[in-house]
Amino acid sequence: MNVLDSIKNEIIKIMDNDPAHDFEHVMRVYNNAQKIAKKEKANQKLVLSATLLHDIVSYSKSSKRSKFSSIDSAKKSKLILKKYNFTTEEITIISDAIADHSFSQNKVPQTLEGKILQDADRLDALGAIGIARVFATSGSLNRPFYNIDDPFCNKRNPDDNLWAVDHFFNKLLKLESMMNTKSGKIEAKKRTKVLKVFLKQLKDEV
Repeated sequence: MNVLDSIKNEIIKIMDNDPAHDFEHVMRVYNNAQKIAKKEKANQKLVLSATLLHDIVSYSKSSKRSKFSSIDSAKKSKLILKKYNFTTEEITIISDAIADHSFSQNKVPQTLEGKILQDADRLDALGAIGIARVFATSGSLNRPFYNIDDPFCNKRNPDDNLWAVDHFFNKLLKLESMMNTKSGKIEAKKRTKVLKVFLKQLKDEV
């Protein structure tokens, strides 16, 4: 068994059941990262190790600790990586990538590995799966779908603590312009079109 399989087996046991940040999310991000890393000629072992470990700590979106999920995931990843004989330099690259990937941290990763992880994770917030994740999270937080007076934030600032659709305007529609890699940008453009089609259809229905 190679090191990636070993890490994968370890995180299966510790991942939460939150449908937006469960093991299936990790594997979708893993597949995204694998494709991007290949096109960008990055170190697959480092990129994919970071991907597997990027959400091993995931606080609820309703928690004040939520913005520290990536920081604490990075800390915990170091302990796991040491067991698999990663070098000090490799552990630093991987843990920094994890710490910096989160949207709430508002950082542009300094390494190619970090840029790829961030892109791969953001792709899973776009497209059909991104829409599904928004409403899965909103359901768990008992958030209404939209503000009945102004569903599409035409005359107010979006507040995704209160309404699900506001998350599209607060975050998701911004991601395409924030992608780091060429291949990430291409895929983000495709997936953002899906979000826009959904919002257009939703507008016709409500």
